[in-house]
Amino acid sequence: MNLPNKLTIFRVLLIPVFLILLNLNSKIGVLGALTVFIIASITDQLDGYIARKYKLITDFGKFMDPLADKLLVSAAFVSFVDLGIVESILVIVVISREFIITGIRLILATKSGEVVAANIYGKLKTVFQILAIIFLLIELYLINFVSNSFFISIIQVIADAAFYLCVILTVLSGWDYVRKNIKVLKESL
Repeated sequence: MNLPNKLTIFRVLLIPVFLILLNLNSKIGVLGALTVFIIASITDQLDGYIARKYKLITDFGKFMDPLADKLLVSAAFVSFVDLGIVESILVIVVISREFIITGIRLILATKSGEVVAANIYGKLKTVFQILAIIFLLIELYLINFVSNSFFISIIQVIADAAFYLCVILTVLSGWDYVRKNIKVLKESL
């Protein structure tokens, strides 16, 4: 097993650690969850970079890397619903898009043997998902453990903006992906 695939597996193993820390609902827990999420996000960038640079791209990596990302993001957003800091309907939209596009990618990969790369909307969506989760974790920490209401208000605005942009980009990237691949999808069904 090559290094990028090991990093992907490591990222999957970080998900329960993230969830345990977040659900401690303590200063250390929230800061630990934030740290684990940032490490997981870095491994996502790192495994892709290493795989491309050293030509270590594998079928395992093509499917597990995006799945690991979707599991991590879904775990974070579902936890945020449970904690009452995001709206469940918006999280359902985000998670639904992720699994619909994963299904389409599997169909296209089976049909053509190629994995269709993310477009600019998909890349921006990922960036804003990561930013939204990071700022929502910071917001959670500040609301529960800091008393500076002005600073909390600023972070809340940033977290909300990042989250809503993430949702908008999720819908746009999903629509664009389906639109561009509808012909192949129709032929596959």
